[in-house]
Amino acid sequence: MRALRVVDLGRRRYGEILLLQRSLVEHRVADRSGDDLLLLVEHEPVVTLGRGSRAASLPVAPAELERRGLDVFAVERGGDVTWHGPGQLVGYPILDLTRFRPDLHWYLRSLEQVLIEALAELDLPAERNPGLTGVWTRGRKIASIGIYVRQWITLHGFALNVETDARAFDSIVPCGIHGVTMTSLAAELGRPQDGTLWDRARDAVVTAMGRALDLTPLWSKTADVLGPAVTTPA
Repeated sequence: MRALRVVDLGRRRYGEILLLQRSLVEHRVADRSGDDLLLLVEHEPVVTLGRGSRAASLPVAPAELERRGLDVFAVERGGDVTWHGPGQLVGYPILDLTRFRPDLHWYLRSLEQVLIEALAELDLPAERNPGLTGVWTRGRKIASIGIYVRQWITLHGFALNVETDARAFDSIVPCGIHGVTMTSLAAELGRPQDGTLWDRARDAVVTAMGRALDLTPLWSKTADVLGPAVTTPA
């Protein structure tokens, strides 16, 4: 089995990791011999605007969001408006889809399945919502997905609410879905937010990703995987 190099970047600002993703994709397009990657991160508060964003999904102006301490980025991924921040596990797979299946529909459904299986490992039933991208549990949305590919190399990815305060989504219409109720693992399971749930969720996602893609996850140090040509702030 091929390797899936997994790097936990800790808590970082969105802009830093966006630049890192784009740099990694450039390197991967130029040299497809490397391992597939999964970057894991917890972001400082940020609102991102995908290519499908609509004005109605952002009732609070970007300048006001920034005044409240949130970064705002317009990015190339598909989908509408979303929020990232503390308590949310964000995953950015850097994959060469020609090694798997060059099919965006297949890739989106695979990411959904990864999250559904990871949540099952944590004793939380989850499901798809027909016609919508992402993962739901008991009618509430717990994970969002937005992707982009360049020459079949993927960037952007998924966001799983682990210990997220759902009030963080109040300034937007998440993914442009009016009336959606956002939730988290901690809220659904009723467990204390003591840090152990985060580690279990992260490990469950990594295991499910390896299983879905038939790859062997290998936890790796940042410098070992990214190399001297690609840097990320300390």
